[in-house]
Amino acid sequence: MNERLVHVEQVMGMPLSIHVRGPRARTDPSVADAVARALRGLHDADAIFSTWKAGSVVSRIRRGELTIADAPADVREVARLCEQARDRTEGWFDGWLPDGPRGERLFEPTGLVKGWAVQRACVLLLGALPAHDVLLDAGGDIALACNRDDTPAWTVGIEDPRDRSRLLATLELRAGGVATSGSAARGAHVLDPRTGEPGGAGMLAVTVVAPDLLTADVDATAAFARGDGADGWLGTLRGRTALVVPAAGPARTVSGTPLSALA
Repeated sequence: MNERLVHVEQVMGMPLSIHVRGPRARTDPSVADAVARALRGLHDADAIFSTWKAGSVVSRIRRGELTIADAPADVREVARLCEQARDRTEGWFDGWLPDGPRGERLFEPTGLVKGWAVQRACVLLLGALPAHDVLLDAGGDIALACNRDDTPAWTVGIEDPRDRSRLLATLELRAGGVATSGSAARGAHVLDPRTGEPGGAGMLAVTVVAPDLLTADVDATAAFARGDGADGWLGTLRGRTALVVPAAGPARTVSGTPLSALA
């Protein structure tokens, strides 16, 4: 019998929900075990990468007590992914941001870590539960996948930043990642990596649909930081579709690949 398990927990300072659907999803011990392992991985990532916890590896790197080369493997991997993201986004995503009046650049991988950690948890669940479909919602950013072909697609809503009780669009997806960057929920927290000042001029939000959450999260952040000039860059990205909400005017869709091709 197909069931649906929903587990909600506070991770990385945000609510995270894990959805598993399939045979005995609420009663099979293997499902509970897989969910517990996925959550341990997320909490471990928070402990390592948090810039708010003084004892985290990233905080030690930022204070100059540890180098990335001498850090654990996960930190070295994230640093490498940040470098790749910086190159791919033409510098509009950067894991090293200016800090303070002197503009010293400090390691700040937060904008990539959430997507990386949640996507990794999704892959873990997918591999551990071959008879089940999985979806993880981390503060509105989503990683999902379907192992089964006899179940419906997951339904994902994109929130209107002008009225967060309203949806701008509803997507039907069987795999991929959906991430939104904007100022509606957390204020002006997305920085222009060149200056360290708030980015997103002329924008309220950018939502990106991509083959995985890590990619969607990086691209949404980079596009929002660019501000009004994001459409041209988003249109060059293969396997992505974006919903751009400007500060003035209607929302618009920018497609590198049609949504139907991602479903």
